[in-house]
Amino acid sequence: MEDETYAKELDVAVKAVHMACSLCRRVQHGLISRTSDEIKSKDDDSPVTVADWGVQATVSWLLSEVFGSQSVSIVAEEDVQALSESDSAGLLAAVVDAVNGCLDEAPNFGLQKPDKHLTTQEVLEAIKRCNSTGGPEGRHWVLDPVDGTLGFVRGNQYAVALALIEDGKVIIGVLGCPNYPMKREWLNYHHQYYQSTSPATDDSWEKGCVLYARRGSGKAWLQPLLRGDVNFESQYEARLIRVSSVDDPALATFCEPVEKANSNQSYAAGLAHSVGLRKQPLRVYSMVKYAAIARGDAEVFMKFARCGYKEKIWDHAAGVVIVQEAGGVVTDAGGKPLDFSRGIYLEGLDRGIIVCCGATLHERIVGAVYASWDSSNL
Repeated sequence: MEDETYAKELDVAVKAVHMACSLCRRVQHGLISRTSDEIKSKDDDSPVTVADWGVQATVSWLLSEVFGSQSVSIVAEEDVQALSESDSAGLLAAVVDAVNGCLDEAPNFGLQKPDKHLTTQEVLEAIKRCNSTGGPEGRHWVLDPVDGTLGFVRGNQYAVALALIEDGKVIIGVLGCPNYPMKREWLNYHHQYYQSTSPATDDSWEKGCVLYARRGSGKAWLQPLLRGDVNFESQYEARLIRVSSVDDPALATFCEPVEKANSNQSYAAGLAHSVGLRKQPLRVYSMVKYAAIARGDAEVFMKFARCGYKEKIWDHAAGVVIVQEAGGVVTDAGGKPLDFSRGIYLEGLDRGIIVCCGATLHERIVGAVYASWDSSNL
């Protein structure tokens, strides 16, 4: 693969995610500072915010403008049903305002802004355009506008994830982590307490980054989060990141989901103990776990879904390619690569997902899964 292959796609995707993070930060600040009318409950009880729809509309509009709305296929999490209800006029107006405010800043991120503000109908159409179901053929953008919505509404960790899948393979991954601190020791799900007690001038709480990678390049990159009110060319350059070199389980840090609803933490804890992982698990919302592995801040991420839960491609695609290009290993619990070619779900997933900084730890964990599975409670 030549260096310039997918260069335009990667450039636009990175800028779009920086813009999406800027939108999210503004909305999150508003949610934390007041009781929110901007949260709507979906059928599965996960809260959906102005940021979810705002990011989806913004990214959809940007991709369609650059690559043509007729040729862009987008797989994304949200639909417009809840926004179209009669009691949602205020919510919809907030989404439209958020989208237009974000797109106004597009030139500062190196992208074109609309000639005039988008109408309510244009925003709804941009959200509705994200109706692809992916599949084994063709090119599909995959977007999770706010991954870790609970973390988002609690002022905690969340991510904006955008990936490009071509013929079933993840080609590009971009992961925006607006609350990811620049120093690892602050990556803790109690971080709101630490943030409130740390001095405002303390650089250790400098936070927000975008990670990205292109399949086959052998490189993954990190940029501090760009600001929408400053031209992007005057801001920070990207730097290369690599996974940790730790291969001793006793020294390894293990990530797991905060929420227990769709994850079997007791099995993961038993597995961690059996392979010699002794450190307290790092419980983090969202795909920030993939970022932690790629940046070298943690060594292992395991997720074993509870019976009946099906993993969705937008929860993993961007993170997988970033970890792999940073030197890590990602498979299902049987050691097979994840299959992104079969629609919106990771069909055929063997028991769970294992993400490691290297082959040594990965092989030990896969072996432990095989040794312990029959006696587990999954």
